[in-house]
Amino acid sequence: MEKLLKTAWTVAIETLSWMEMQKLSEHMALNRTVKQLGIKDADAVRYAYGLVVETTRRRNLIDRFVNSVLKPKTISELTIGVQAFLRLYVYQTRVTKNWAKTDLREAERIASLGRAILGWKTLREVEPVLGFLLTRQVKPLLKATSDEARTGLQTFHPTWFVKYCFRLFGRDGAIAFLEGSVNPPPTCVRLNTLKASEEEILEKLASESVKLEKAEPLKHVYKVVGAKKPLAGTMSFMEGLLYIQDKASCFATEAAAPKPGATVLDVCGAPGAKTTYIAQLMQNRGAVYSVDYSVRRMQVWKQEVTRMGVEIAEPVLADARAALPVALEADVVVLDPPCTGTGSFGRFPSAKWRLTPRSIERMSQIQWLMINHCAETVKAGGALTYSTCSVTVEENELVIERFLKWHPEFALAKISPELGVPGLRGLDRCRRLYPHLHDSNGFFVAKLQKQ
Repeated sequence: MEKLLKTAWTVAIETLSWMEMQKLSEHMALNRTVKQLGIKDADAVRYAYGLVVETTRRRNLIDRFVNSVLKPKTISELTIGVQAFLRLYVYQTRVTKNWAKTDLREAERIASLGRAILGWKTLREVEPVLGFLLTRQVKPLLKATSDEARTGLQTFHPTWFVKYCFRLFGRDGAIAFLEGSVNPPPTCVRLNTLKASEEEILEKLASESVKLEKAEPLKHVYKVVGAKKPLAGTMSFMEGLLYIQDKASCFATEAAAPKPGATVLDVCGAPGAKTTYIAQLMQNRGAVYSVDYSVRRMQVWKQEVTRMGVEIAEPVLADARAALPVALEADVVVLDPPCTGTGSFGRFPSAKWRLTPRSIERMSQIQWLMINHCAETVKAGGALTYSTCSVTVEENELVIERFLKWHPEFALAKISPELGVPGLRGLDRCRRLYPHLHDSNGFFVAKLQKQ
C-alpha cells in the first residue's frame, strides 16, 4: 500500500506540474508523466488521476485557502512542485473531510511522502504552514468576498465566468447551471450495431457485469449504472461493440440524420466519435469524409474507425479554417468546431482555469471561418449541422444569426429527436442541453437546411 501511495503521489505531483508549466489537459499531462516516469502500476495511475482531477476541480478555493495561510506570500510564488504538493495536501486532508475534523496521522504521512518525492530541502520553506492548513477554517474566506466571487468559490468556477453566467441565465439559473457543472455527468455508451444487434451487445455486456439504462429518446445510447471494471478493459469495448460517448454528442449526430447511401462531410472529425456514429446510422452504406488538422488525433481516428468496423470513412488531413480541399457536394455536413468547452467543465476541470473572456471571442472567430467554408460544400436540399460543447451565446446563437444573414439560402430546420430546451435569442429550433437538466455535457445544436 505504501509503495502504491508513493507512486500515485509522485505521478499526481508531476502531472499537476506539467499542467501548470505547459497548460496541458489532465489526460495529456498524465500520459506524459506516466511515459516519462515509466509507471506500470495501473492502480497507482488511476488513484493519481482521481487526485489530480478532484484537486483541479476545486483549484480556486484551494488556492484562496492556501494563500490565506501563506500571506503575504502567494502560492504562485512557490516552485511548481511545491505548488502541486500543497494543492494535493489541502485536497486530501481538508476537502475529502468536508473541511471538518482532520486526521493528523494521515497528514503526517502525506508530509512524509512530500519530503520523499520532492526532497526535504525543497519542502522546507512550507513545512511551517502544513499545520496551519489543518486548523484554518474556510467559511471566513467566503464571507469576505463579493456575491460573484463567493459563488465562484462555492461552485469552483472563475469569477469572470460566474459574472458571464449571471448575465446570460440570471442569478438563480446561473447558480443551478454552475452547481450542475461541478461534477461530470453520468457515463454513457453507444452500442455499435455495425458489429452486432443491440440485444446481442446488451447480453454480452450483462455477462461482463456492465449494467445499463436506456437514454431516451436516443437510438443506441445507454447510461452506465454499474460496472465492475473500467469499460475500456472489457472485451465488448475491445471488440468494438461500444463507444464511450457523452449523450449530448450522440444527440448532435442523430440531429444530422445521415441516411444510408448519403455523402457526408464530417468536419473536425477526430478522434472519431461522430464519424463512427454517422457510419453506423448509415449502416456502412455511402461515403463519409472526415476532416481534421491534427495528425495525432487522426491516428486515434484511424484506430477507432477500425475498432468500430467502419468501412465507408475516408480521412482528410486539412484545416477547416481555410477552404476545404474536397471537391464534393454533401447531402449532410456535420461541423463540431473547436470551442471553449464551457459545457464540459465537469469532465475537464482544468479548462476552467485556462480560459479567459478573450478565449470566447477567439473561438467564435474560428467557428465563423469554419461554418462559412462548410456552407460551400452543402448541396441544394442538403443540411449543415453545427454543434459545440459550449454554453456561450458568442459561440452558438450569435454564430448562427450571423450565418443566416450572410447565407439567405439556409434556414433553421426542426431537430429530431426532441431533446434539450430551445436556443436563446428566439432561435427556438436550435437546442441547448445543460448538465443540471439533461445529465450530459452542456451542448448547443443547430440544423441548417439549404433551400
